[in-house]
Amino acid sequence: MFEELKYWYLRDHKLFWTLSQSQIKQLCIITGFKKAKKGDVIYFAASDLPRVFLLKKGAIKIVSLDEEGNETIKDIIQKGDLFGELELDTDRKSNEYAKALTDEIIICSFLLSDFENLLLQHPNLALTYTKFVGLKMKRIKNSYANLMSKDAKTRLVTFFKEWADREGKKEDNRVYLENYLTQNDIAQIICTSRQTATSLLNELEDSGLLYYSRKQIIIEDLSKF
Repeated sequence: MFEELKYWYLRDHKLFWTLSQSQIKQLCIITGFKKAKKGDVIYFAASDLPRVFLLKKGAIKIVSLDEEGNETIKDIIQKGDLFGELELDTDRKSNEYAKALTDEIIICSFLLSDFENLLLQHPNLALTYTKFVGLKMKRIKNSYANLMSKDAKTRLVTFFKEWADREGKKEDNRVYLENYLTQNDIAQIICTSRQTATSLLNELEDSGLLYYSRKQIIIEDLSKF
């Protein structure tokens, strides 16, 4: 049963579209499979074996810890994203971990050594992987640029627009989002205080642009947001 699930999870992902049916079946042999629920820690980078992960269902957050134990959200990983040792670098030490944000998480993973061998065996896959990582790095770079050049409200609106584009369910101009982030999470993502994030959310609600609750976010008109 697990082998069949792994096959379809890999077959459906754009990264593996260059592989044949038999190649993907062989790939299932080295693929890890894991389910998790909200609040579960997926991995600790500093202690677990280096892996490359593929998120098939749900959302997780990548959190870094400083020397004093303070947490900072580095990234939100959504369905279809790759995460883990994407730079294929085993020498880098990191105090980060991944934590489940939604009720059901499904992950496929590869030991870094197995994944490196896979890329060597399939040059087309290696090229596709390079493009995937390049796009992810570009998104992170743009996020940092936004943090440096835009005010907190603009950063919040930009974050919601990107979220809506990736996961929103659209009905005309209205967009519905399943909310798996706390206000503190959102504050960390846009690099501001929780009080400021709460104030900005209230301001957007008062303006009739957005409805925010613990379970759902509604953007009333994306074209005016």
